[in-house]
Amino acid sequence: MTYIFSEVTLLITHYNRSSSLERLLKSFQTLNCIFKDVVISDDCSSADHQKYLKKIQKELPFRLITTPMNKGLGNNLNKGQDAVLTPFTLYVQEDFVPTEIFPIHFKDALDIMKERSDFDIIRFYAYSPYPYLKDFGKGYSEMIIKPWYTNSNKIYYYSDHPHLRRSDFFKKVGRYTEGIKGDRTEYRMCISFIQNKGKGLFYNEFKTLFTQENSEAEPSSMSRKSWTTSKNPLIFAIRYAYRQVRYNFDLLFAKY
Repeated sequence: MTYIFSEVTLLITHYNRSSSLERLLKSFQTLNCIFKDVVISDDCSSADHQKYLKKIQKELPFRLITTPMNKGLGNNLNKGQDAVLTPFTLYVQEDFVPTEIFPIHFKDALDIMKERSDFDIIRFYAYSPYPYLKDFGKGYSEMIIKPWYTNSNKIYYYSDHPHLRRSDFFKKVGRYTEGIKGDRTEYRMCISFIQNKGKGLFYNEFKTLFTQENSEAEPSSMSRKSWTTSKNPLIFAIRYAYRQVRYNFDLLFAKY
């Protein structure tokens, strides 16, 4: 079966992982997913990767949005979204791969977005479930956030993991912060999404629509301080306490 998404642009951010990008594009092709447009936003990859992008562009047509110098994740997301011309955007980073059940559930998500103008985003993947959910139907739940909720992961009301969003997303929640590290860019968008009363759904079986696959040849380019990922019990406890204080402090200024 062929799935034609005539109101959707597939937006992929890319940096020095052209083989991973090719794998992602071919995966959508194998699933017979046809989008109105495909936009690849490249953050000044190396010459070898840019050459390979031009090569695969002949087989897998897409619009390539480039920059003369590396400007970071925020700029890459902003310029990519600015190039989108359709009402809806499917955002995916190049190291993800859709599974065979993705198309039918994506169709459900798109139908929901068309029917419910109050939803800004529908999330398809996460490392862990969003902590506060209310059943919505069709395998999705509505994300709920209130000032008195104590789980610090409530901050991830927004995530850069694969999701469907309205292409006028910036008008409501603002643009991505540029000139800072990628994890800080995502964090600030999380805060902005909450401050501007964003609203969305979360796919309940969140690890079944996409897999994240980083090869040794093309590892993740996102770097984090060692203390943020350490499994040492003491560091874990300190990190948990820090996040509880920091996240809730920042959310004091959010307009729930």
